[in-house]
Amino acid sequence: MTEEVKKTEEVVTPVAEETTKKQKKSSRRQIQKGRATIQCTYNNTIISLTDINGNVLGWSSSGHMGFKGAKKSTPYAATQVVADVTEKVKKFGLQEVEVFVNGVGNGREAAIRALANNGFSILGIKDTTSVPHGGCRPRRPRRI
Repeated sequence: MTEEVKKTEEVVTPVAEETTKKQKKSSRRQIQKGRATIQCTYNNTIISLTDINGNVLGWSSSGHMGFKGAKKSTPYAATQVVADVTEKVKKFGLQEVEVFVNGVGNGREAAIRALANNGFSILGIKDTTSVPHGGCRPRRPRRI
């Protein structure tokens, strides 16, 4: 009986070795061209990088980075957000970016400059901020 047990063990071990020798698929899809959507409000800056079809590759915001209160809408926070997003998207090989800017916050120009400084070639910049024409009654002006 001990001989039969040894024979079954010998048969099992080569099968286990074959399963460990299989190579894992480590190749990711390489994307050359994409879109950068920058939303700058008075309170926050949100940046997302997508492919041409709109599938999000990576995103970040100044609140996600740990900035609190009025510091979230600063140009420095916008540059830090861009640096964080580029680290997340490096593995996809994104090189060329069309930029769509939405909002009227302080980090608009700083975010675009940071995209250019982090190695992206900018194909075009489009402002998609909505502008009311007629429309709803605007809110009262702030008293400072």
